[in-house]
Amino acid sequence: MSDYDIAIIGAGGAGLTAAIYAARARRKTIIFEGKVIGGQIATTDIVENFPGFPDGVNGFDLAQLMFRQAEKFGAEFAYEPVDRLTPLPGGGFELATSERTITARAVIVTAGADYNKLGVPGEAEFTGRGVSYCGTCDAAFFAGKDVIVVGGGDSAIDEGLFITRYASTVTVVHRRDTLRASAILQERAFAEPKMRFRWNTVVDAIEGTESVERVRLRNVVTGDTETVPIDGVFIFIGQTPNSHLLQGLIPLDPGGHAIVDLDMTTALPGLFVAGDLRTKAARQLISAAGDGATAAISAEHYLAELDARPERHA
Repeated sequence: MSDYDIAIIGAGGAGLTAAIYAARARRKTIIFEGKVIGGQIATTDIVENFPGFPDGVNGFDLAQLMFRQAEKFGAEFAYEPVDRLTPLPGGGFELATSERTITARAVIVTAGADYNKLGVPGEAEFTGRGVSYCGTCDAAFFAGKDVIVVGGGDSAIDEGLFITRYASTVTVVHRRDTLRASAILQERAFAEPKMRFRWNTVVDAIEGTESVERVRLRNVVTGDTETVPIDGVFIFIGQTPNSHLLQGLIPLDPGGHAIVDLDMTTALPGLFVAGDLRTKAARQLISAAGDGATAAISAEHYLAELDARPERHA
């Protein structure tokens, strides 16, 4: 007999929502988190695009509300990372951490993805105070201001174009002399009067007092450096999905994201993946929460079907 009905790996927006739904369905539920409850949203100062908060809400506070809601319905929280996920021969899964080994009949993985970082001075310090990894989330905070976008791929140009709806200027800083973005995005970017380009250039430091005020740029060809006043830095140099537990268990896309169907179901019965870890995720809190709810409902249906099988009542 398994220790738990449903085990959830990751307590970001998707995981917390899955825990609410699973525990409220009276399934014995445990949720593992090795970092911070709420994931990336917990480090966001103000969330303005989550329904129900017309004046915005602090990301950490919102995560704590979701945590308390899941706990209220009986979800158990384990503050430790899962090191190993193993399917069992008779069905179900074994999850191992450095402190314990448990079994669960179904598993929902919502471990998310980490934004790739520049690794320069000031980046961590000013994250949420002028440094952002999501234009859709934060562009509105920079209305009438000057920002830079770091990167040259589809995400950088697509998000940069979105940011032009708000910012006065958007300067694309790219370490090469040509963009990697698709041709149609390049055409739109070059035609956008608010967009400017700094080629063969990297960010060496992000500086300010309470928030971002300037960046130090370096030309990788000439070696020349320059300090430029700026109000915001948007960084789009890719994401790394936390899919190490899934490797060898289910198919992943070329970027390492789990391939799921509309029910968040994977190719392995009883294993579900939701949020930024799945392929083609919208990478928004509201969509992650929707994924989490869908995954928990699918897991409940999966367990209900198992419980209804004649052999369980023989």
